[in-house]
Amino acid sequence: MILKLKRAPGIYLVGFMGCGKSTVGRALAEELGWSFFGLDEEIELRERATITEIFDTRGEAAFREIETAMLRERVHAVQSGRPQVIALGGGAFVSEQNFDLVSNNGVTVWLDCPFSMVERRVAAQAHRPLARDLNQLHELYNSRRGAYGRADYRVEVLDDDTRAAVARILALPLF
Repeated sequence: MILKLKRAPGIYLVGFMGCGKSTVGRALAEELGWSFFGLDEEIELRERATITEIFDTRGEAAFREIETAMLRERVHAVQSGRPQVIALGGGAFVSEQNFDLVSNNGVTVWLDCPFSMVERRVAAQAHRPLARDLNQLHELYNSRRGAYGRADYRVEVLDDDTRAAVARILALPLF
């Protein structure tokens, strides 16, 4: 295991909505025997509201504040030596504050999938507030790629085979 991961046993999955962070994250955590946390799911549980409801009633800025606070809690657990795979929301890694937080406390892995796959997976899902307009979704996808490219590692996700994505992560020079 690389020193960075030994010091802070956290693997943070980043990438655009619909790329499979939660699905792959759960399978990866199971394979490693680590805990899994999906940041968006944790927020919904704590806030007793869906992400869409938070966006609609409090706005994106309030959601981002909640997201950063929740991420800090997860990172604190990683710093305490509790191994975790954490799926960040699609916009979390774009924030410089969040980028620094996870980059200094574990390893970041970008799950990179083509826009056509994102479109197929999220276009009809009402619970994704930033996916309501397909043209805006495509612009957002393109605008975030540079931020995701700062991750420690990049893994291509070209199909719906979760086990193959996990295998590609496990083949990275992390372990």
